[in-house]
Formats: sequence, C-alpha cells, structure tokens
Amino acid sequence: MMRERNETKTINETPVLRRLVAFVWAALSANKTAVGALALLLGSGLTALATDNRAPEVPDDRLAVEEGNKVHFHGFGVGVQIYTWDGVKWAGPVPRATLFDDEGNIVATHFAGPRWMSNSGSIVKGTVVFALTVNANAIPWVKLSGTSEGGNGIFANTTFIQRVNTVGGKAPSEDGAFVGQVAESPYTADYFFYRAE
Repeated sequence: MMRERNETKTINETPVLRRLVAFVWAALSANKTAVGALALLLGSGLTALATDNRAPEVPDDRLAVEEGNKVHFHGFGVGVQIYTWDGVKWAGPVPRATLFDDEGNIVATHFAGPRWMSNSGSIVKGTVVFALTVNANAIPWVKLSGTSEGGNGIFANTTFIQRVNTVGGKAPSEDGAFVGQVAESPYTADYFFYRAE
C-alpha cells in the first residue's frame, strides 16, 4: 500500500505521480466525482512533493504562525469535503482525506473534528483561529490551534496547523434535492504542522 520509497524527490517524479493517481482513482472510483478528484490532483502541481518543511508564504499575516513555533511536518492532503443538505443550505463540511509525505507515502488520515491521526497513532485536534478565502473556487486557507489527543508520533505536541494551497472542496452550487442528501466535493491542500521550538 504505497509504502515503498523512491530515492529521488523531484516534483515531476513519475512513480510518485502514478502511485498518487492510482490511490485517488481507487479511493473514489465508485463515486461520480472520481474524474474531478483526479483532475484536481493533477492540476494542483503536487505541491506536497517539496523537499523541505519551511513555513509557507501566506497572503495575510493572520494566517502566519507566531514566532516560537516551527514546522515539524508537511503533508499533502487528497480527499473530499462532505456536505449535507439541511433543507436550507449545505451544512458542513466534514473532511475525509489522506495525507502523504514528500515521497508519496501515506502518513495520516484527516477526519471530523477536524482531527488528524498519524500511522504511528498520534492524534491532533484543530480549532480554527483564522480563515481566509484565497480562491473563490476553493475552500479557505486556515490557521488552527492544535491540541494533542494522545499517542506518540508526528502529531504529538502540535501547537498549530495551517491548511494552504487549497484546490476544490466547495459546497455544491445547486440546492439539495432532499433533506439529508450528502455531497462529496474533491479537494487537495497542503497541511503544515507546528511544534514549539
């Protein structure tokens, strides 16, 4: 399951691209949004394949993480934002995504809360501090404070999380057909996890 590692770490690395595309296709093939998710992944530039953990550039200082915190993990999220029609609007979203490291290995899952759980068992919960719509066609960029919920691993002692470089994930533009209708909107994003220095 995508555990083998490649020796080179270049953005155009074909084996990583093939593995990521295969994962997205398999995960969403039963869903009508599979083609959209695949297009999002390919169009996003695979920004997670960067080879360093420097803090991202942000368009607003309120998205920046305070001095005294340093990036300790950078993951690329591929998944869906799940919305439910409540009769008036699309409620949510609730994320369901997989995070990949810079070599294309699966390292964590992202789910309601919002929470992230690493393969090593550490869990962190995020609380939104600031959100900003950078692209009208994508979910907002966000800065969250982090609260560790147990386990040793990459999410232990996380102080902040940033979701940036978002592509897709918006609620449907049309009203739902019935109360309780669920819509899954494919998205990708870069996630940066910080610890106190």
